[in-house]
Amino acid sequence: MFPTAEHRAARGSSANTSATVTVTVLGLGPMGRALAGAFLEGGIRTTVWNRTPGKDRDLIDRGATGAASPEEAVSAGDLVVVCVVNYDASDAVLRQEAVTAALKGRTVVNLSADTPARARSAGRWAADHGIRCLDGAIMTPTTTIGTPDAVFLHSGPADLYEEHRPVLEILGGTHTHLGEDIGRAAAYDLALLDIFWTAMSGYAHALAVADAEGISATELAPFAKGIGAIIPPVMDEYARDVADGTYSG
Repeated sequence: MFPTAEHRAARGSSANTSATVTVTVLGLGPMGRALAGAFLEGGIRTTVWNRTPGKDRDLIDRGATGAASPEEAVSAGDLVVVCVVNYDASDAVLRQEAVTAALKGRTVVNLSADTPARARSAGRWAADHGIRCLDGAIMTPTTTIGTPDAVFLHSGPADLYEEHRPVLEILGGTHTHLGEDIGRAAAYDLALLDIFWTAMSGYAHALAVADAEGISATELAPFAKGIGAIIPPVMDEYARDVADGTYSG
């Protein structure tokens, strides 16, 4: 899961510029643990906290500091990265009075998945409480974190993104700032996952149809991949049609 020496060398310049930065990771599910591990691998002083105790043990063994409470955790980090199931879960942590007070003047990068409206609401709440805020989406699995294959999307104030970009890039892969509207990352996330889950649902149905006709999944798979290869140029063509309002048919 974690980067090779080659990957670490490629990220060396980012790590060097962020040697004095401290990061807090709130939420230690599979993705949160991967994020915290990548920060540690990049030489970042990392504090971790999770609502359910015990998930920080491996990270502590690797050099992370475990916090006893979320307010203790956020007090330890210049940058607070949140990765929980959704904004209900992140609000339940961040909007506790003691946590909100500890966050004042700090930057939160919320990588929890939710709707654009929830991201914008959180952005307004953060501004009202003196908290700097970016929203983001992770478009690749946990195994890509800390490698060149990771894909991160970010939205919110451009100057804030640029300030923290060297540290965020330690997480590997590509990082794209989508604009000042803090809801844009969530909008991309929903749209792109719509493609993925619709495609996978279609594939599951195709395998069921094939099975009903005595065709095994492994027999169909090579031809299914051929269909998949046709789709990228069709996506480009259709995007141009939609943008121009002229449908070629």
